[in-house]
Amino acid sequence: MTSIVRRRIALASLAAGVASPWPARASLASLPRLAEVPGGVAIVDLGAAALRPSVTFGGRRVIVMSKPQREGFWIAIVGIGLSADPNERQTLTVQDSDGATREIGFALKRKSYAQQRLTVAPRHVDLSPEDLARYERESVHLAGVWGRYTLRAPATLLLAKPVDGRRSSSFGLRRIFNGEERNPHSGMDIAASAGMPVVAAAAGTVADTGDYFFNGNTVIVDHGQGFLTMYCHLSAIETTRGALVNAGTQIGRVGATGRVTGAHLHFGVYLNATPVDPALFLAR
Repeated sequence: MTSIVRRRIALASLAAGVASPWPARASLASLPRLAEVPGGVAIVDLGAAALRPSVTFGGRRVIVMSKPQREGFWIAIVGIGLSADPNERQTLTVQDSDGATREIGFALKRKSYAQQRLTVAPRHVDLSPEDLARYERESVHLAGVWGRYTLRAPATLLLAKPVDGRRSSSFGLRRIFNGEERNPHSGMDIAASAGMPVVAAAAGTVADTGDYFFNGNTVIVDHGQGFLTMYCHLSAIETTRGALVNAGTQIGRVGATGRVTGAHLHFGVYLNATPVDPALFLAR
């Protein structure tokens, strides 16, 4: 296939709101905000290479894009886990097109997250054997969804707001349910009335839909190369697994299903199977 044909197909895909299957050419306007902290995003310079290298972090492939305004240079967009230790140097493994392997290190800064106390139904904290078994089954399934890596490159890493409303809870909160500490908040909560439309934040393919014990009615959209968004606690799911969606396509409605204290949208962003702060991807 000639470069002219590839370019025409890529432009047609972008015009339709669908991500191009070829390596993305990043622009400064299409990148998330840099935050080299636990729960943040690192943008790592990979140097020059004739072809796009393959890069892994913690055994997971990461997004690789052409460096803005530098033909033949590449960058990696890396999701950093909340449990990452800022005292330890982080390492990317880079495999070039000739098969040679090299490592690139980068440092993290410290970040403190706030604490939140919530009261929910006791069954969502002290799980019955049946609920625990259900949660464990769902965890295995969801880990497989979040671990997807498709070669199709995201059209952009900037996201539209999925529902109108104010941010009611931020990523990384140390959550205490009914007096017991639980995992930190892995997304952003947006306050909105039940029944309000929820839209896809960017173009992609619906990777999963379902009713989960903690998340309630959920939609997960795959935007390519390990970049996924998640929409939880929906009152209604209005899409199907495998559906192609554009930015702004309605995929559900705000609800209060799963472990919640009221109607709202839990909005999550994943890079290389790692939940990261959605605020870094939303337009200011």
